[in-house]
Amino acid sequence: MTAAPSSASSATPPRLMLLDTASLYFRAFFGVPDSVRSPDGHPVNAVRGLLEFITRLVHDHGPDQLVACWDADWRPQWRVDLIPTYKTHRLAAEPEVEGQEEVPDTLSPQVPVIAAVLDALGIARVGVPGYEADDVIGTLATHHPGPVDVVTGDRDLFQLVDDARGVRVLYPIKGVGTLQLTDNAMLTEKYGVTGAEYVDFAVLRGDPSDGLPGVVGIGEKTATKLITQYGTLAGIQAAAADPTSKITPAQRNRLAEATAYLAVAPKVVQVATDIPLPDLDPTLPRTPRDPVALDELSGRWGLATPVKRLLDVLAAADS
Repeated sequence: MTAAPSSASSATPPRLMLLDTASLYFRAFFGVPDSVRSPDGHPVNAVRGLLEFITRLVHDHGPDQLVACWDADWRPQWRVDLIPTYKTHRLAAEPEVEGQEEVPDTLSPQVPVIAAVLDALGIARVGVPGYEADDVIGTLATHHPGPVDVVTGDRDLFQLVDDARGVRVLYPIKGVGTLQLTDNAMLTEKYGVTGAEYVDFAVLRGDPSDGLPGVVGIGEKTATKLITQYGTLAGIQAAAADPTSKITPAQRNRLAEATAYLAVAPKVVQVATDIPLPDLDPTLPRTPRDPVALDELSGRWGLATPVKRLLDVLAAADS
């Protein structure tokens, strides 16, 4: 990745904001009424909601750099090979769309519009074949020299929280307007683990929304207790194999039964942090990259008001 110079002072590392774009436009779609339509009657609630969300994020959090991270592959085969149930419940049921994600009929046509508007604005948009947006986020967050705000509704990305490096997650808890600022203090209070421990915690607990079974009988509280006592998943497994440890017989048996799952699940839950990224300029745009295309899109889809609001905030961010 090649990043262009930021407007931030050379003495102050730029603040990077990473958007889990699909997570956010899904939330916008369900949070904004589908009565919000283009002049010719097509729903644009997800487009409009996402633009308004970005406007608020830039205004409230003042990033120097912004990247819309894209799901080039929402269900990578290498993850499915490790855990075949990975995201199976999200697969479209129709044979003609085998392998595709189940997406509401009125949302699918809005996704290309979102991409076109972001491109015309000049907001960097990045996806990598064979990887999810989570992996793009993980790579950018890990290698960025300054503070990072990850905006997502996916709890798995709590694993990136790192107070020392200034990496935090802005997690929507009500529509797209109310955000939970997630740092290690918040994670410790809510789950009893830190960002560095979150992968092991998620593996033990499981996640039905991602098709991860977890270990039978181990929920959040037990997962936290085991991590607190034994430090890591490897430490927990070593204790389970030690007849003198204080792990209960039931937990010992369940961990033993889950050996095959525990051998692969961390690789599925852990986001990639070293994928090859294309060159990009993450600098927050102050003016649109393609004003003519942006005007055409605004008129075609009835987006003049949210586009103007965002452009006003982007221009003001330069002052």
